[in-house]
Amino acid sequence: MTDDRPVDRIFAALADPTRRAVIRKLSEGPATVGGLAEDLPVTRQAVAKHLAQLEDAGLVDSTADGRRRTYRLTPGPLAKAMDWMVDVGGEWDERLRALKRVVERGR
Repeated sequence: MTDDRPVDRIFAALADPTRRAVIRKLSEGPATVGGLAEDLPVTRQAVAKHLAQLEDAGLVDSTADGRRRTYRLTPGPLAKAMDWMVDVGGEWDERLRALKRVVERGR
């Protein structure tokens, strides 16, 4: 059995629509908490909390310049999530092909 905890954190982080909106904005380029909050219907504090969860999942990283933090998208974990979906999808594809063979033999 594989350790899905890193992927679990990624999917948990992406489960929230506000966090997905933050990811979408960061896909356009780096941004600060204030810059992100301007485009979202939540407070700066809420954006900071969402960023902390995204950072914990490895989806974003940040750099500090004095008190100002700039956040950037980290695409590697998204690739891990996609790999997981491809693996699971591949398993189902094989199961469906096997089922199709059984059904066709029964005709």
